[in-house]
Amino acid sequence: MTTIDEIRDNFELLDEWDDRYRYVIELGRTLEPMPASEHSAENKVNGCVSQVWLQKLVDRDGGAPILKYRGDSDAHIVRGLVAIVLSLYSGRTPQQILATDAIAVFDEFGFRDHLTPQRSNGLRSMVERIKTDAKEALAEAT
Repeated sequence: MTTIDEIRDNFELLDEWDDRYRYVIELGRTLEPMPASEHSAENKVNGCVSQVWLQKLVDRDGGAPILKYRGDSDAHIVRGLVAIVLSLYSGRTPQQILATDAIAVFDEFGFRDHLTPQRSNGLRSMVERIKTDAKEALAEAT
């Protein structure tokens, strides 16, 4: 998976938004395949216009839980946005997830000005879902 720092560096190299959109779509193509059986109501993210699924996997080996995700969408650009969200959050502890301000990163990338309000709402819905998972994992750990 591409790291958020690599994504940030690549975004800085791309001046035109058409090129940035193509890059976001390419990021979506790099996502680990999500089994069709995981395209379930339980994994569906509400609040997204496109269909979005996030499958949570919790690794409890070695102490603090680590939350890992697989994600998918039926829309190419949204699948790329899922890839960016996962680069921020997948493989992190609940504390790291709760301390990460994804909206600031999205603003840094210029998404507020270049995504439709529906796609921006979908991004927030994905982030809220992952932060809720982190809070639940913290509660279970105590």
